[in-house]
Amino acid sequence: MIDLRDLREDDCERLFLWRREREVDRWMSDGAPESLDHHQRWFDDFRGNPDRMGWIITRNAQPAGFLTLSGLNGRHRRAEWGWYIGDPEARGRGAGRAAQALGLDRAFDQLGLEKIWAQVLADNDTALKAQAAAGFRREGYMRRHVLKDGRWRDVVLLAILADEWRARRDAVLRGLAGSHLIAA
Repeated sequence: MIDLRDLREDDCERLFLWRREREVDRWMSDGAPESLDHHQRWFDDFRGNPDRMGWIITRNAQPAGFLTLSGLNGRHRRAEWGWYIGDPEARGRGAGRAAQALGLDRAFDQLGLEKIWAQVLADNDTALKAQAAAGFRREGYMRRHVLKDGRWRDVVLLAILADEWRARRDAVLRGLAGSHLIAA
C-alpha cells in the first residue's frame, strides 16, 4: 500500500542519499547536494518554510520517495510540485501513480489549491506518462531550459486544475485501490 506521511527529522539523511543516486539525480533540474551539511541546511529551510510542504511516499509503511509542493502562499492558489521514487525496489510498481493521486487529493481538497503545475525534463518519458495518467496536461515547452551534466535539456510544463482532478478522481482512485496500491 502506498501512503504519504509528514516529514520527520530522521528523513534528512535518507533524502540526501536518494538525491545522490544516479537514477534520481538524472531527472532533477538541480544537481545533487554536495554534502550532508549542505543538504541539512536545505532540509531545515524546507521544513521551516510555510510556502512549501513535503511528504515521504511510503510503500508498505516503508519510505519509498518524496513529494513536494512549493509556492503555497501565493494569492493565485497554485503550487509547483515535484516527486521522485528514491527506493529502487518501489520503482515501476505504481508507487508514483498512487502518490500523485494522494498528493492531488491533499493539494486540492485539503489545501484548497486551484492548480498544480510541474516542470519535467522532456526526455523523462516515465514521469510524463505518469503525470498524464493523473490528468496533467501539457501547457508549454521550454527549449534549452536546464543545464544538466554539461548539456542543455528541454523542459515540458504540465498542469492540472482542481475541477479536472475531481472529474477523474474516482476512476483513478478506484483503479489504484483495485490494484491494491492504496486503501479503498
